[in-house]
Amino acid sequence: MLEDALRRVRATADYQFGKGVGTDLFPEEVKIAFSRRTRRIRYVYLDEKRLATMRPTDGMLSLSIRGARRVVKGVASARCFVRVQDDVSKFIAEGGDVFAAHVVKADEEVRAKDEVIVLDGDEKVLGVGRATLSGKEMKAFKRGVAVKVRRGCTDES
Repeated sequence: MLEDALRRVRATADYQFGKGVGTDLFPEEVKIAFSRRTRRIRYVYLDEKRLATMRPTDGMLSLSIRGARRVVKGVASARCFVRVQDDVSKFIAEGGDVFAAHVVKADEEVRAKDEVIVLDGDEKVLGVGRATLSGKEMKAFKRGVAVKVRRGCTDES
């Protein structure tokens, strides 16, 4: 059963973030926690630290900062990144939302409501959140919120 759960979270990560991400994000030694009530996959831990949460509403993954760092470090082909201007890095790291005017580059595969990783110019993880615009719209628009940041890197969990 545990092998099936690991295969499932890896397949979900590959689908959501790009081919090859699942294996780098979730090595063999991860611990998977299940919901007591529904017995569905709920959390994925590595060394007692949460890497991701499987959302019960849609079965997709929400990354922690630690999980986002593993994605950035591991796979160059991942397609879930939004890069911002360095002058707003501190604001986003504290949990502030990303505005379209501050987006320097966004992966074109990003769609609205996708889970994204916000990076600065040096490829440092600033936060994780949900895109409100597609990658193309983030670059084209000069107003509005591009990413609703769920967790900034100063939160560290």
